[in-house]
Amino acid sequence: MTCTLDDLAGSGPQPDQDARTRVLETAYRLFYRQGLRATGIDRIIAESGVAKMSFYRHFPSKQALIDACLDLRHARWMAWLEGRLGGLSAPRDWLAALPDALDDWFRSPGFRGCAFINGHAEAGPDAPAMTVTHKRELAARIEQQCAEAGLARPGDVAADLLLAIEGAIVRAQMEGADAACGALHRVFARTLSDAGGKQ
Repeated sequence: MTCTLDDLAGSGPQPDQDARTRVLETAYRLFYRQGLRATGIDRIIAESGVAKMSFYRHFPSKQALIDACLDLRHARWMAWLEGRLGGLSAPRDWLAALPDALDDWFRSPGFRGCAFINGHAEAGPDAPAMTVTHKRELAARIEQQCAEAGLARPGDVAADLLLAIEGAIVRAQMEGADAACGALHRVFARTLSDAGGKQ
C-alpha cells in the first residue's frame, strides 16, 4: 500500500466506490475532523449517500465502524511513514529523518493531531484496542531500527523517542508545527547521540 498525506486526511466518498467503501471513507474523514463522539451515524449516512439499511448491513454498530476506520488509519499511517522514509537504507538515517517526516505531517492541510490519541482521550477506559495497538506497533518499528543501528538499550531509546513524538504531536495540534519541531529535532539528536551505535 502506498499512502500520501492527502490520504491520511481522507478525501471522502467517491462516486465509483461501493457502499461499504463510501461509508468507510466518509466516516474516516468525519471522525478525524469532528471526533468520534461528535460524528453521528445519520450524518455519515447522509454524506456517504447510502441507504440506512445498506449502512447497517456493512456496519452493524457505530463501534464496528469506528474500529474499521481506526484499522484503516493505522494501515495508511504506517504505509505513509514507510513510504516517506523508505529511501533511507541505514537505520540510523531512518531514525534521524523521522522528525522531518513528522514535520511534513504536522504542516499538512487538515492536520488535527493523532486520531489514536484523540480517540483514546474521547473514549477513556472503553477506547478501541487499536488506539493502543497503533502506538505499540510504532514503538516496535522504532525499536527495530534502533537495534539495527546498534544503539545501546534499543527498547529504552525507542520508548524515549516515542514519548518525544507523542509530545510533539500534541504540541503541534495545539500550537502549530513551529512550536513542536525544533524541540523534537533536539530531543532526537541528543537521544541518538547518547545511545551511541553505528555512525
